[in-house]
Amino acid sequence: MSIKYVQGKTSEEFIFFHLNQCSADFIPPLDTKVNIQEYAAKIFEKAVTFEAWDDNVMVGLVAAYFDDVTDRIGYITNVSTIREYRRKGIAGNLLNQCIDHAKKNNFHSICLEVSALNSSAVLIYIKIGFQIKEDRDKLLIMKYEI
Repeated sequence: MSIKYVQGKTSEEFIFFHLNQCSADFIPPLDTKVNIQEYAAKIFEKAVTFEAWDDNVMVGLVAAYFDDVTDRIGYITNVSTIREYRRKGIAGNLLNQCIDHAKKNNFHSICLEVSALNSSAVLIYIKIGFQIKEDRDKLLIMKYEI
């Protein structure tokens, strides 16, 4: 396994395929919250993507919006890794690349939302430096201060 990390190289089709592969691993499953085709299109058109590839398979994806140029806050909309590639540091590497991008572009913080029931994701975010700012009935709002 040779993972290659890139930024902004994927297509809408690869995003759609990746999100479908990971949908059941979200809490709740991603396809119960969003139309994955529409979500993939929105990510492709409006987000900055940080990607992990094993040959021609996108195995990890972090997608974030950096369009709040007034308050300089980035918003992570997706963090996902294909099941067979978990526990190899891929999500952490992608999140760190996202944080580096925010720093280089003078953003002050990055926010994300995660289910409190997704303990493995919450632990990764805390390890990287995100802090829980709010608990909205088991939906955690987390923030990384730059």
